[in-house]
This record gives sequence, C-alpha cells and structure tokens, in this order.
Amino acid sequence: MKISLMEPILTEEMINAAINTLKNEFFLRGESVIKFEKEFADYIGVKYAITVNSGTSALHLSLLSLNIGNGDLVITTPATFIATANAILYSRATPVFVDISLETYTIDSNKIEEIVKKYKNKVKAVIPVHLYGYPCRIDEILEICEKYNIYVIEDACQAHGAIYKGKKVGSFGDAAAFSFYPAKNMTVAGDGGMVTTNDDNIAEIIKQLRDVGRSKDNPYVHDFIGFTARMNTVNAAVGRVQLKYLDEWNDKRRKIAEKYDKELDGIGDLILPPKETHNIKSAWHLYVIQTKYRDELKKFLEEHEIQCGIHYPLPVHLQPPYRKMGFKEGMFPNAEKWAREVLSIPMHPKLTDEEVDYIINTIEEFYKKKVI
Repeated sequence: MKISLMEPILTEEMINAAINTLKNEFFLRGESVIKFEKEFADYIGVKYAITVNSGTSALHLSLLSLNIGNGDLVITTPATFIATANAILYSRATPVFVDISLETYTIDSNKIEEIVKKYKNKVKAVIPVHLYGYPCRIDEILEICEKYNIYVIEDACQAHGAIYKGKKVGSFGDAAAFSFYPAKNMTVAGDGGMVTTNDDNIAEIIKQLRDVGRSKDNPYVHDFIGFTARMNTVNAAVGRVQLKYLDEWNDKRRKIAEKYDKELDGIGDLILPPKETHNIKSAWHLYVIQTKYRDELKKFLEEHEIQCGIHYPLPVHLQPPYRKMGFKEGMFPNAEKWAREVLSIPMHPKLTDEEVDYIINTIEEFYKKKVI
C-alpha cells in the first residue's frame, strides 16, 4: 500500500462554499473574509484575527506593526522553517538564534535571558516557534520578555488548535502568526495566513499593511508604504469550513500519535516526540521521530511505499544566506543534532488503522534487520 506523509482535506462542503463565494461575493474583502476572521478570533480566544496571504506575511507584518526594524535584534530558534528568520530580515532587523531543548525541539527558554543581557537594549522581540504543533514553554518566555519590556510574536504556523495550560497557542503573545499552507492542519485551498492579537493598534496597523497602507477613512489615501498581502475571499470561505472540523481532525491526529507512542516505544534507538501532559496538548501537525539511522530508515520506509519527510534537514543558521552572515557549524549543537536525526512519518486524519499498523510494523522490521 502507498501511504502519504500528509494529505490535505477537500470535501464537497468546501467546494460548494468556494463556488457560492465566487458567485455571490467580491473576490477580495468579501463577507467570507470578515466572518472567517471573527470565527478564527473566537476559536483562538483573542479580540482580533486578521487574514493575510501567508504565514510568512503574518510574521513580517507583525514585526512591522511593532515598529521593529533597522538596528533591532529579534531572538528566534534555528530549528524551524526558514520563513521564521526570513521575516526578521524582511523587517530589516537582525535575527539572533537561541539553541533548542532536545526534549521539546523548541527554543530553550533557559538560554534567552543571557542573550538579552548580552545585547542589552537591542533585543526588541522574541519569536518562539510551536514546532510540529507542540507548544513551547511560552509562559517562561513571557516572564523574561515582560521583565525586559520585549515583544513576543508566537510562530504558531504549525500549531492550529494546540493548547498550553488551558489556552490556545496564538493567544499569549503581543501577536501570533498562523499559516494555512496546504500541508497544515487546516488550509484554505491555497496559501494564506492569519495574525491574532488582543492589541487594537497592532490589529489596525496590520489591516493597513496588508492593503497597501490604505487609510481606513479614505481608500485613496495611503498612510504608509504597505503591501499587497490580502487573503482572497474564496480562500476564506474554504477556511471557514475547515475551521469547523479542526478539533475533530486534531483528535484523530492525537489518536494516531497515541498509537505510535504505544507501539514504537522502546524500539531500537528511536526517540519519540515530546509527550502531551495535562497542561500541553499538541496539534500533532507532524509526528517526528529521532534516530541516528535516520537516512537508512527513511530509505527503508520509502522502499515499502511509506512517504517520509525531514523537517528540516538544515537548521536555519546553516542555510546558504545565513552562512554568509557569519553563522557556521557548531554554534547551535542541539539544533544541528536535531537536523541530522529527525524523521517525519505519516500523520494526517485520513490515515486508517491498517495503514498505521503497517507503518509501525515496517519500522519494527527495519530494526529487526538492523544490527545495532
């Protein structure tokens, strides 16, 4: 059997919503956009949700809304998709990386304060990443940032519906960014993003920034240089339908993760993903195992028609543009070990029990043949 790593969901309800929107609403700034923003804000538990055209734009515009730019430093993790750090550069600020905890794959909150002290008043924001859908220790990060008057922008692009200590991620920081790229837990049938915030000023500035800096009082006056970063109305219509089923799909992911946890525990040298607790509920965007035999296992699984992925084979600081900025091997050893050893195995709501059993049995077969 062929098993895909991830599989976006498209139903008749979504198709009908898209068709209805195309027939009855303006292609941009239509009613579905307004409703999607309200419903998403209610879901996350914030005052505002502002649609944009990608998760990258959500990060970028969040930084700009906080007046972060040239000469400012922004702390983030090298263990993430490159867009997290790129958004900092787009803002003309400078990324400062902090290594990860190998227990969670997220930024090591214990190392943030020493970096803040090192650069004194130059650090203006921290962008922690809820990687693979697993919440970082956001309360510890908030405590440090409040102490030094530093903004927090959550990168929740992989964490739709994740919960930390009773609250949805995306409701903790000054702002948060979500992505609706087709591989995510929910999508909009194309690229799309969302900024969430409780701050009136941030929300208003982002609404202008996404729409070429257009004034809310006069559409022919532009208060500042903005961008064309709006979400199409038809994408919002699909997003509204997907949002209704997000918790149900996340529950299916959780059950799959629980089976993986139970059956893969103790096999070979496998290190399984961080566990959920009563305070932490992952969105299970990805199920990522760790092994020093990563490449061999990946090859073996793919030979058995099980699609795998590596998220991500290079930490950001070792990507070519960042090497040119002076970053090099050895600077963030945990992130480098992570990049050498992580492997994503299939995780999506369409997986059947038979397919999950096949994946588990195939991994067991690999280790039976492997002399460790």
